Amino acid sequence: MKRYLISALAILVGLAVSCTKPGTSGEGIPEVPKSISFDPAEVVFPVAGGSVSLIIYAPERPVLEDCPAWVKFKEGAYDKTKYKMTATLSANSNYSCEPEMGTIVFSAGSLSGSLKVSQDAGGDPVEPVDPEDPIIPADEYDAALTNPNASAEAKNVYEFLLSIAGEKMLSGVQSGGTANNNERVNQIYHMTGKHPALAGYDYIFLQYSPTPSGWSWVVNYGDISAAKEQWQNNGLVNFMWHWNVPSSKADWDNGKTGNFNGYNFYSDKTSFSIVNALTPGTWENDFILQDIEKVAGYLKLLQDEGIPVIWRPLHEAAGNYNLYGKTNNAWFWWGRGGAAACKQLWKLLRDKLEGEYGLDNLIWVWTLDATPGAEKEWASWYPGNDVVDIVGVDIYADDTDAKERQYKAAAALSAGHKMVTVSECGNIPEPIKCIAAGEKWCWFMAWDLESYSLNTTAYWKNVMASSKVITRENMPSLK
Repeated sequence: MKRYLISALAILVGLAVSCTKPGTSGEGIPEVPKSISFDPAEVVFPVAGGSVSLIIYAPERPVLEDCPAWVKFKEGAYDKTKYKMTATLSANSNYSCEPEMGTIVFSAGSLSGSLKVSQDAGGDPVEPVDPEDPIIPADEYDAALTNPNASAEAKNVYEFLLSIAGEKMLSGVQSGGTANNNERVNQIYHMTGKHPALAGYDYIFLQYSPTPSGWSWVVNYGDISAAKEQWQNNGLVNFMWHWNVPSSKADWDNGKTGNFNGYNFYSDKTSFSIVNALTPGTWENDFILQDIEKVAGYLKLLQDEGIPVIWRPLHEAAGNYNLYGKTNNAWFWWGRGGAAACKQLWKLLRDKLEGEYGLDNLIWVWTLDATPGAEKEWASWYPGNDVVDIVGVDIYADDTDAKERQYKAAAALSAGHKMVTVSECGNIPEPIKCIAAGEKWCWFMAWDLESYSLNTTAYWKNVMASSKVITRENMPSLK
């Protein structure tokens, strides 16, 4: 692992900044500091993160003027007889491929002072893809799935997707409500006279399944009737997983009795640590292993029925990446620990679901998000061509145009070895425009039927009637 060595630097402050404690007069009374100084003079956080105690010497209570977004500053008491303030600095883990460096600035009257802070990188550096000039070898998609023991049905689906790449796109919609029903699939049929070729389901309510007795709202992923109906009618099945986790062991214990108030999947709603979850012997590790076992049981029900699953866990792992001045500001907890930890979790999932639980019906889709400017960071998060079958991009745009920027960067990520797809979208990119632009998206997956103004009934009808779009009605049997 490459380490970045950061040498200690002197602190430059205002006109003349000292890094020494204030002296004392002959009577033992501390002299008034003529500058702002710090103890320690520089802070270097470990990769795993943590907190550091800081003393700031200043002639009056110092005021924080500027602080890097990846550092948290907690002010303590100011002792005016000794001209010092105690404080705490803390930082989260940095398992990205880039070190953190910055300066914290304080003021005290007319004086100003700055403190250097830094943190080593935890991941190996990856050469970023140039989104303006990606190298995309033509028609060099991997001929087989990454699982050598893939089921016959999974192989059939993959080979079918290869056969239509660049010629047609599958239509798709994500289920609503309990996330394992065909309500939206049927709504599109009533709207257009055709069913989507791909139905998306979500294990978002895994912790509720089976629902505790007495609840009026019921979800049971043991009921696979929706997926069976889709597959029996030659449609394809896509499962994702908004993975809810508890913030504490106490929340987990409460969840076992039906109280899930402490569960969430958004980073700002749970303090669940992916780093701890990947460490054997922690309660977080025990939790994720039990959840993986539970989801494996539901996926096995589908395998037992001969249903292949286009499987899309850990979606949008990095959220908005390091844009907007924040490092690892992921939307979801599985991305908050940085690229290396997320890739480790991806591989753990594969090892468990395939190796331990024998699930050979899965086609693994790695999902990016399409935040403008994030393409340069996609490479550092990519788990690798040996453990990914298809690369997906989630696109929410205010138009229905072709998506050249997202397509080029997604295709370049695997050096052209993996098919790419619009794994989620708001307004549907018009398939005929995409294909005319040379974009070989495998499918589009509309997120819902209500929220995106350009997805009108007329537009849905045009899309489903397009010669470039495959509906369930013109899908071959892949059994």
